Amino acid sequence: KTIETCNGIWKVLSELGADRKSLVINLGGGVVTDLGGFVAATFKRGIACIHFPTTLLGMVDAAVGGKNGVNLDGLKNQVGVIRQPEMVVADTSFLQTLPAAEMRSGLAEMLKHGLIQDEGYWNKLTDLKNLDLSDLDDLIEESIVIKENVVKQDPTEENLRKSLNFGHTLGHAIESYFLEAPSKQKLLHGEAVAIGMVLAAYLSFKTESFPKKKMEEVKKVIVAMFGQTEIPREDQEKIIELLKFDKKNEAGKINFVLLRNIGEPVMDRQIPNDLIYKAFDYYLDRQLDTDFN
Repeated sequence: KTIETCNGIWKVLSELGADRKSLVINLGGGVVTDLGGFVAATFKRGIACIHFPTTLLGMVDAAVGGKNGVNLDGLKNQVGVIRQPEMVVADTSFLQTLPAAEMRSGLAEMLKHGLIQDEGYWNKLTDLKNLDLSDLDDLIEESIVIKENVVKQDPTEENLRKSLNFGHTLGHAIESYFLEAPSKQKLLHGEAVAIGMVLAAYLSFKTESFPKKKMEEVKKVIVAMFGQTEIPREDQEKIIELLKFDKKNEAGKINFVLLRNIGEPVMDRQIPNDLIYKAFDYYLDRQLDTDFN
């Protein structure tokens, strides 16, 4: 998902004689809709596109809301624009082709939608014993509606739309680090965001009075679904260093999205590094009892 890939697609569009009335169809997962949306938004200053997401992550998150972009030097989505597609077609029959890890990756974003907007939806998702496609259709639609409602209220991410970044500040940094570190196995986007949500739940407990019971519930649900990824201290230091590149930063300040309660997000919160290290300790079951005071 790089500008070099875009360059190749722009050249092909030009060679094929695409014009301002042409239509780009993006059929694939989140990388395809992110990349194709950016190509369409910038070719001849913008041509129309339609997204056909084929992954759960694409259906509930990446293809919805008009955000698109590419990575820069391994850093997530550093270059991009907000431009709505003409249409998003979510055909859930595509999901039958996905491995379980890809399904879980999309489920992470659905869990996020529940945490930031709708405790009832969160409860429905956490009651699922298995990923059953017949149950998922209605849950997918509900997830899309939650995101759409947020985007409609704040299309340019001045305030409320920032809440969709819950778990993503550290999640993106973790994803970028595991993508670029040669000794690490790559994490899927949802896997990294899931870790980020556990960390953000702890930070919310420490700074926003997020109930301890709910913090523990978030961790229990996510660890049950995703397991735990070993992140030693030296990796944590490098991940924290990557936070300076986060897109939500303003005037050199790293802004987190946290929770006062499930369905009650708060934006633009600054967190000291020592508390981030404690959040990692909590995720990795290394916290001290005094961390809960």
